[in-house]
Amino acid sequence: MSEINLPSMWFKTSLGEVLLSIVGGGTPSKSNASYYQGNIPWMSVKDMNKNILNDTVDHISQEAVINSSTNVIPAGTPIIATRMSLGKIIIANFDSAINQDLKALFPANGINRDYLIGWYRSIARKIEELGTGTTVKGIRLEVLNSLEFPLPPLAEQKVIADKLDTLLAQVEATKARLYRIPNILKTFRQSVLAAAVSGKLTEEWRVEFECTDNVLENIQKEKELWIKNNPDHNEVKRVLKRVKENSRHIEMAEVALPEMWLWSSLEDCVLMIVDCHNKTAPYTENGNPLVRTSNIRDGEFVWENLKFVSDNTYEYWSRRCPPESGDIIFTREAPMGEAAIIPPQHKLCLGQRTMLIRPIEKFVSAKFLLIALMDPNFKKRSEELAVGTGVKHYRVGDVSNLEIAIPPTEEQTKIVRRVEEFFAFADTIEQKTNAALERVNNLTQSILAKAFRGELTADWRAANPDLISGENSAEALLIKIKTEREAMKSVKKNGPRKKT
Repeated sequence: MSEINLPSMWFKTSLGEVLLSIVGGGTPSKSNASYYQGNIPWMSVKDMNKNILNDTVDHISQEAVINSSTNVIPAGTPIIATRMSLGKIIIANFDSAINQDLKALFPANGINRDYLIGWYRSIARKIEELGTGTTVKGIRLEVLNSLEFPLPPLAEQKVIADKLDTLLAQVEATKARLYRIPNILKTFRQSVLAAAVSGKLTEEWRVEFECTDNVLENIQKEKELWIKNNPDHNEVKRVLKRVKENSRHIEMAEVALPEMWLWSSLEDCVLMIVDCHNKTAPYTENGNPLVRTSNIRDGEFVWENLKFVSDNTYEYWSRRCPPESGDIIFTREAPMGEAAIIPPQHKLCLGQRTMLIRPIEKFVSAKFLLIALMDPNFKKRSEELAVGTGVKHYRVGDVSNLEIAIPPTEEQTKIVRRVEEFFAFADTIEQKTNAALERVNNLTQSILAKAFRGELTADWRAANPDLISGENSAEALLIKIKTEREAMKSVKKNGPRKKT
């Protein structure tokens, strides 16, 4: 046993010395379907995800109990996992049968149940480390029985259990509040995006600054110039066709825009949109990163689990328009509507179900377009255009005609700056929340460790010497427990009989 500094009135013993018995269970035959059609709860490791259990996933019949090695354990008995889910301990509010991966702990009189449960949770990591096995970790009974158990007087056990209830409830309440913050920040970011693309974010700015440029007319001229200078580009015919068709004016009557803002289809406010028709090709261990729909989330690239393709595959798949830094990659399926800007010095290959959007930066910036594409109201409107009976997806023409509200170029710059400021603020809060959560999670183990070193009850012991000495001492308690255990052995009463 390792050396632990315990209060002088405590005793170091082992778990096996303070238990009357450890009772296991079993699994009724799976070949008999009727065994699993009863109303008797039957507990397994898949039920070990709570501290207090109100029902089990599976139920068995009385016949299954009689004809198997399972045991029905009384309500309120501590139950631990000895195979998989090591370190977990729960109690059920009902009598329940258990399978062979679980064990019920029956403490002797003088061992407070909640004290025992708290102590077991305090060494959960140690129990995981003691597990053995190549595929599934398990812990042997002799290892369990030999676990060092700190034994205080019974009165102090109760005080420790009560203190843990109070302190850990406060910790859980704090964790619950911290867990809510990410959703609050998500709502905040969505509100910022909605305010940005409706003009509300720059209302005060427009009072002082007047913009007179017609962004869409400038884009039209820029496209015509690009067509003239790039006659051999693979996409020039499509861009030219779109320019000729761009004579209509889109108007969303239900949405009022600020002065000098205009509605535009997505393709009419960018240079081009190129769909990716690439099929799955042999991946390589390294080479050119292949961006799939799973690699784009919430306006950013997810660089984990990247796939790579060879130079030949990249050249063939990018023959229509090689992706460049500043282009936007847009997903049209599984999930649809995700977008991210290709960062500088990145050579990426478009994967299936993605599209390339190339903005004309000096008139409509990629950062503003990304804000517009991420706007929750835009996504909601766009999803109505999705087709498909199973997996919903966008068609190429639908993406080209998605409606975007375009402000003057100067205002776009201001909008982007304001959104970045608000998002940076939200990111800071999120980082602090994560750090606080880590500290709170560590606090739980710290409280448990202090409890079972006697540090939480030092003042209580000083104020209540009569409750921890003489007949009330841990030494006297251990003698009583040994007497009880010997009496159990003499009558061979090793735990509750199977309920039939």
